[in-house]
Amino acid sequence: MRDRSLRLLLIDPDPIFRLGLRVALESISHVQVVADVPTDIAALQILAAIIAQDPNEVNLIVLELGNGYSQDSQQLSLQFCRQLKALYPHIPVLLLSVISTQELLSAAKSTGINGYCPKGISISELVPIMQEVANGGYYWSIVTSFSSSLPFTTLRNNIRLSGINYINTTLSRVTAELKTPGLPLLDKAILAGQRRELLTARWLVNHLLSAPQEKHPIQPSQPLPAPNNPSTAISLLNSQQIPTFLPPLLSPRALQSTVFSSCVTKLQFPLQNITDTPLEIDIFREEKKRELLYIILQKLAQELDDLRNAEVKINFIHDLKDKILLNLWQEVIKIFFGKFSPINISGKNIELANFILDNAAEVETEILKKIPLIVELFSYLIWQTDLSIDNTSYPASSEQANSQALIILENLLIQVANAVVQPLLNFLADIETIKQGFYDRNMISTREIERFRNNLSWKYRLHNYVIEAQEIFESRYELFVFTPRGIAKMSIYAPRRQELVKLSGIPLIVTLLLELRDAIAPRLQSILSFLGSGFVFILTQVIGRGLGLIGRGILQGIGSVSLIEKTQNRHKERTK
Repeated sequence: MRDRSLRLLLIDPDPIFRLGLRVALESISHVQVVADVPTDIAALQILAAIIAQDPNEVNLIVLELGNGYSQDSQQLSLQFCRQLKALYPHIPVLLLSVISTQELLSAAKSTGINGYCPKGISISELVPIMQEVANGGYYWSIVTSFSSSLPFTTLRNNIRLSGINYINTTLSRVTAELKTPGLPLLDKAILAGQRRELLTARWLVNHLLSAPQEKHPIQPSQPLPAPNNPSTAISLLNSQQIPTFLPPLLSPRALQSTVFSSCVTKLQFPLQNITDTPLEIDIFREEKKRELLYIILQKLAQELDDLRNAEVKINFIHDLKDKILLNLWQEVIKIFFGKFSPINISGKNIELANFILDNAAEVETEILKKIPLIVELFSYLIWQTDLSIDNTSYPASSEQANSQALIILENLLIQVANAVVQPLLNFLADIETIKQGFYDRNMISTREIERFRNNLSWKYRLHNYVIEAQEIFESRYELFVFTPRGIAKMSIYAPRRQELVKLSGIPLIVTLLLELRDAIAPRLQSILSFLGSGFVFILTQVIGRGLGLIGRGILQGIGSVSLIEKTQNRHKERTK
């Protein structure tokens, strides 16, 4: 790990901002994010573990004061900074924050913090500042406004930031919708027009409402992101200029950063399941689904880092795939359920995370080992190989390749999330504390939980015996993806000949029946079509015409009888 001169610990309560900053920084060859944590307590725990192994493993700590806006959290964070400097005086600390008040910055400086930068600074400016602070220097960005004495300056700036925040949020959503696979041409044209309008509106708001400022010694290249809008922070990180010391071609880390950042943006979409296939995560509240998916994405980034640092050869990735996914599942379990209080079952207190980890066998068999295209995804993200999907080869780092990699990544996240929830539903589904902590309010009754579990059981039976065999026979995979309306399902072509020859039992019978249906269906359709045409001919030309002639004869006979009666009546009248 000593090949990187900058090794930092990132502390920030916003999981999306942490992920965005991490993937942006790790696209730079000499920068390594050793760990990123959300809280002060977690930071002390992981820092103690790291320092115990190697006192020089971390040479910079980057942190936010609380949530950046709450005064209580800011004061607690100031106390944490004093504790941090007392415990580890040899590690410099850089404050990367949305705060800008002189009083709070002075208080932070008095705790021993070595530098300050505002959030929104470009990556090309941030990295040299980090390097300077890590090398023992100091850096404090001070913003002095010429127009601070003018009336309504603060109000105007707040309106500008609010407008920019709203525009960036909408722009991220529209940009993500434009990348939706299979988008109709008319919808794509409308969304492209909306994106151009939003870009224009952002430029106008930023220039018309901005106040003249003197920045010393740097100026953020973008407005500061709002604290409660993490997608804005990500979009700002993604939109920064690539540092001049990077090579002109995308490195694998930069490529991964692009794909992961797009995935983070799409995670802002609704997470309602709009398919006809039940998913384990459907039982969770939306915020719990999103939290779980963020954790999986974050841990996956770390797994990919470990593979790079270990210099694993590309031809070994197929053999390591199952182990990597299992390790990812285990790490996510520890983080997601590790903070949950012990639950009492039959008089015994059970640690939820440990209990779920003890039931890994079924999860591996039913879900993890069946996640498709993992080798292709890892090869693309780590070694920047071309991506072959849907019988088409896409050049590495091209927009089409990134789009296909994003689809595989989204399916991976959803399936691992299902694997996290499955043991909970199998053994602890009706525990009241779990229902209150995780479940959607419409799924908390025992009846609804049992109905949901029964639907999942039928899904597994149907998939194991019928659907999987049909997919193999049809050379395709069903993938779950994030769309603006919710979690949807799509099919992609993939050669599955090796799996086909291994089928046995009921799945094999299913494929034989499908083949038989394909063989006889055209002939049977031709026979039915011929018989149907003959039946129609008999009805219309034979029976129909016969009935028509009979009817016409009856009508003519009735007409003749009426004429005879009229003649007889006239003859009687004349004889009288």
